[in-house]
Amino acid sequence: MLTDHDWALTVLCEESRPDAAVTVSEWADEHRVLSSKASAEPGLWRTDRTPYLREIMDALSSYSTVETVVVMKGAQVGMSEAGLNFIGYAIHHAPGPALYVMPTVETVKRISKTRLDPMIEASPVLQERIPPARSRDASNTMFSKEYLGGVLILTGANSASALRSSPIRYLVLDEVDAYPANVDDEGDPVTLAIKRSDTFLRRKIFMLSTPGVRGFSRIGKAFREGDQRWFHVACDECGERQPIVWSGIRWPDGAPAAAVFACRACGHEHAEHRKSDLIAGGTWIPTAEPKRAGLRSYHLSSLYSPWKSWGDCATEFRAAFGDDNRADPALLQPFVNTVLGEEWEDTSGERVDAAGLMELREDYLQVEGDRLPGLPMKVACLTVGVDVQPDRIELEVVGWGRDEESWSIDFRVIPGDPSAPPIWDELDSFLSGRWPHLGAPDGMALSAACVDTGGHNTIAAYEFVKPRQKRRVWGIKGASDYRAPIWPKRPGRTNKGKIDLYSVGVHAAKDVITKRLARTGPEFAGAGACHFPVDRDAGYFEQLTAEVKRTKFIRGFPVPFFWKPDHARNEALDCRVYAYAALHGLFALGFKLNTTAEQIASAVEAAKAAGQSRPAQAERALVASPVRPDLPKAARNPNAPKPVRPDGWIRPGRARSGGWLSR
Repeated sequence: MLTDHDWALTVLCEESRPDAAVTVSEWADEHRVLSSKASAEPGLWRTDRTPYLREIMDALSSYSTVETVVVMKGAQVGMSEAGLNFIGYAIHHAPGPALYVMPTVETVKRISKTRLDPMIEASPVLQERIPPARSRDASNTMFSKEYLGGVLILTGANSASALRSSPIRYLVLDEVDAYPANVDDEGDPVTLAIKRSDTFLRRKIFMLSTPGVRGFSRIGKAFREGDQRWFHVACDECGERQPIVWSGIRWPDGAPAAAVFACRACGHEHAEHRKSDLIAGGTWIPTAEPKRAGLRSYHLSSLYSPWKSWGDCATEFRAAFGDDNRADPALLQPFVNTVLGEEWEDTSGERVDAAGLMELREDYLQVEGDRLPGLPMKVACLTVGVDVQPDRIELEVVGWGRDEESWSIDFRVIPGDPSAPPIWDELDSFLSGRWPHLGAPDGMALSAACVDTGGHNTIAAYEFVKPRQKRRVWGIKGASDYRAPIWPKRPGRTNKGKIDLYSVGVHAAKDVITKRLARTGPEFAGAGACHFPVDRDAGYFEQLTAEVKRTKFIRGFPVPFFWKPDHARNEALDCRVYAYAALHGLFALGFKLNTTAEQIASAVEAAKAAGQSRPAQAERALVASPVRPDLPKAARNPNAPKPVRPDGWIRPGRARSGGWLSR
C-alpha cells in the first residue's frame, strides 16, 4: 500500500513526465473534424485556412515553455475554434483536468451544445475518449466531460463555487471582458480561476476576448503585460513587413465595398483577393518585453479574417457616421471593439453643459392649439419612457428616425398619487393619442412604452402594466450589473404582479445617451443625432445632464458607474433611458427601424406629390387599434409602397373599445 509520501512522488513524477512533441496545430490538422452542425466549412480542420492561429495554438502545446497566452482580438477570426482545438489536444494527447470559463452559465450551455458536442461527435479520437451523453450518465453532461486522465469542466464566470473547486491544469478564459467584476462577493473571477491552476508545474492558460473600454478592459491590461505581438505581412511591391491596420485600409469615395490594403512604405494597394496570400506568408513579431516570463500576448483584428472582407469592415465603419459625416460614438465603439479588436478610448466623464444644450434647441414641432404637435417628417416611430415618483408621473415621448436619430416630442409631468387610479387613467388617456405626421394620414401612435416599476408604487405599476403587455406596455426595472445589455434576452416573472418584468441595462443606455448629447443641434443629422424642441426649459436639461460617469473599485477591479450629486434631480435622464429601452424592446421583437424609416420617407414623398404640405391634425381621441411600428398607417396612402409582410412585423390583437392601451 502506498504511503502519502509515495503517492505524492508518483503524482509529481507523472506531472513531470514530458509529453510527446506534438503541437496543437499538428493535432488539429490530423484529428479535428469540423461538424456541419457548427461550421460553415465542415470537414477536416486546416490551419492553413487561418495561418495566424498556428503560433498561438502551438504556444499552448504541452512541450512549449509558454505558460499563458493572451489574445486581444476582433470578431470572426476563429479564435474560439483555436480554444476548442486546445481542449481537444488536452483530452487526446496530454490528458489533465481542464476548465473552460464563459461569461455566464447561459453562454456555457450554448457553446457546449453548439460547438463542443459537435466537435466531439465529429472527431473520432475524441469520441473514443468521451462516451455519448446519456440522461443517467454523469460522465458526459452539458457542464462536465470525463475522459481517461482528466475531466473538462465548463462554467460561467458568474458562478464562484465552480471557479474555486478542484485544481486544473488547462484553463480557457473566453470573452473575459464580459465577466462580472466581482462574483458572489468573492472577487475577480479571472483571479479565482487562475488560482485553481497554481498546483500544476506545467499549466496552460489561454485568455481571449474582444476588448471593451480602456481602463476597464481585462484583456487590454493582460495584452499590455505581455510581449504584444502583431501579425506582419510583406508588401507585394516593396517587401516591407507591417501589420494590417485600419490606417492602411482605403476605398474610393462612396464605395467602401471596394476597400483595399495600402502599404505604409510604398503605397501599393492590395486587393481583397490578395489577403490569403499575404497572410500565408505572415509572421508574428513581438513589440515589447513581457512583464513576466512565460507570458505571450497577441493582437488580431477582423481585418485578417477570411470570413470578413476589408469591404465589409469599411461598410460597417461608414454605418457609424451620420448624414453630416460625423461619427456616432455609440455606433463607432462596437466597430473599434469587435472589428479592430482595440480598446475604446472613453472620453466621457465630464458633465455635459446643460446651458450649452439649451442654446441648441430647434423649432421643429408644429403646434396648433391644444392638439398634439405635428411630428418631424423623418420620425419613423415613437416610444415613451415613464418614470413613477411618489407624488407624480413623468414621461417623455421620443421620435426615432434612421440610425437612431432622435427627437424629443413631449415631456410632461402628471401630478397625483400613483397609489390611486386617477393618475393612471390620465396616463392611459395620453398614451392613446396619435401625433400628426405627413407620412401617416391617421396620425402616428406610440409603438412601445416602458414603465418604471421601482420605488414606492411598484404594485400600482404592476397593475397598470399587466393588462397592457400585449400592447407593448412593458414593466421594467434597472439592472444592477453595469455590463447588462440595454434589453434582456427574456423577462423575469418572479414578482408579486406576475408580469413580464424586463431588467434594463440602465448603465449601457446612459452611456449611449450621454455620448450622443455631443451630437445635439440642427448641424447634426443621421446616426445618433439628438434634437430638442424650443419649449424644453433649463430644468429639463439640468435633469438630463445630472449624472456623471465615474469609477469605483470592487475588490481592486475598476467598475464604471453614473454618479448623481445629492438632491439633484434626474427624471429627464431616466425617462430618456426608458424610452430608449423601449426602442430596444422593439428591436428584440424584430422591428427594423431603418426599413420603417424608408417606408415613411416614401409615404411622405407620395403625400407631397399629392399636394399635401402639412399633416392632417389627428385627434387625441382613443383609437380602435394600434399603429404597427413597421409601417405606421403609411400603406393607407394609395401611392405608398406596400409592406413586405402585409400583416406587419407583429400582428395586433383584437381591438378593444378603449384603444390599444386600454385595460
